[in-house]
Amino acid sequence: MNPKANPAACIQGAAVAALISLIFSFTASAQSRTDAPDSAVSYGVSGFMPAFYTQMKSSLTWPMAWEHSGYRDFCLWKDTARNIVLECLENIPPAPASFDMEIAASEQREGYTALKIQFNVSEWCRVPAYLLVPEGDGPFPAVLMLHDHGAHFTIGKEKLIRPFGVSDRIMEDAEAWTEKCYDGVFIGDYFARNGFVVLAVDALFWGERGRLEGADYDVQQALASNLLQMGGSWGGIITADDMRSADFLASLDCVDPARTGCLGFSMGAYRSWMLAAVSEQIAVSASVCWMNTTEYLMTMSNNQNKGGSAYSMIVPGLRRYMDYPHTAVLACPRPALFFNGSRDKLFPVEGVKDAYTVLRQAWKDNGASDRLVTKIWDETHFFNRQMQEETLVFFQKWL
Repeated sequence: MNPKANPAACIQGAAVAALISLIFSFTASAQSRTDAPDSAVSYGVSGFMPAFYTQMKSSLTWPMAWEHSGYRDFCLWKDTARNIVLECLENIPPAPASFDMEIAASEQREGYTALKIQFNVSEWCRVPAYLLVPEGDGPFPAVLMLHDHGAHFTIGKEKLIRPFGVSDRIMEDAEAWTEKCYDGVFIGDYFARNGFVVLAVDALFWGERGRLEGADYDVQQALASNLLQMGGSWGGIITADDMRSADFLASLDCVDPARTGCLGFSMGAYRSWMLAAVSEQIAVSASVCWMNTTEYLMTMSNNQNKGGSAYSMIVPGLRRYMDYPHTAVLACPRPALFFNGSRDKLFPVEGVKDAYTVLRQAWKDNGASDRLVTKIWDETHFFNRQMQEETLVFFQKWL
């Protein structure tokens, strides 16, 4: 039969041909998608970072950094920049009407007395603390010791001052932590033996200011989120508490208020230079193993990008104005010490060098280069005894 003479057969043949063509087309398309390179796959997030994180970093121009701001008067710049930092701290607890210190217990040690005290760090919070007072006639120079993070929340102030009147578990915890991070030395006791009044207070979420239900690393994100939703920030509250703690320390009869300093390792180092930046009460500061730049911390591989712990050191909105070293410059021209380790995996040495360049230039601009120490040690994330000795000498010289 002539197919042209049969319309039904013609339509059927065309339909089969179209179906075969569609099948081959679909198979080829699927194969093409399977073989497509990863770059053709659409995504918005990789790991913990937005796909556009490099563009976002490039958009940060640090307009309020001393060298970029256009100010010629350093004091005027400092007043303006500090007000921006304080504004970014956001909804912080009000200052206490009085500190109302009470002594809960005491212990005599070689050359000094250890006191367990309580005082009002804000209108909302009364906190326990350790206070070490040297023997002899004061007033003495004083150092506010600021504890680290370490993803270790069961102790805070006990990382710095040997505790007393505590359980065996807390004592063993404290001793093990000093071995891990401080070369077996309770740095607060070390300074007290050398004539300094020392105060150490738990930051919010550590030690006796910890979580009712027990320490839990993952709770950090929820705590930080909830504070943000109430107009505050975890990092802001920690800095505000440190400011009030410094004011309390300077108010003590045994302390010379003109000779009050601060010292910290790791997160404590961040707290130290941040406190020196926002508080003129701090005459001398030392920051061990926490200084870098956003360029090197905000990468695909750096620990800072994981969230969690980072929230305790974030001031919302501040990066729109200044980077970490620019903020630390607010302490200039007061004496400041910065140590970092060349083998510290948390703080890339290239970022440390860039940050130190910013610091040195600011202190140089103000004729105070002799008051700044920036040193990179052949060390990991660790506060060894030689570093401690050099830090003590720095405080003895300037405080």
